Amino acid sequence: MNYILAIFLPPLSIAIAGRPFVAIVTFFIWIPAILFSGGLTHPMFVILAWFLIHQSGTARLMRERK
Repeated sequence: MNYILAIFLPPLSIAIAGRPFVAIVTFFIWIPAILFSGGLTHPMFVILAWFLIHQSGTARLMRERK
């Protein structure tokens, strides 16, 4: 579910993944990037969100295995 949310709202998806500071910074970069580039930079933020979601899932798995 979070991966689908990352397609539409990457900063919110990053916040849900447990990285609130990164989400705030991403939001303040994402809005001007969308406005000035016309959406051409949006895939970069989607990939960032997917990477952070995957990283948080992997970290959770490693904590459970200990």
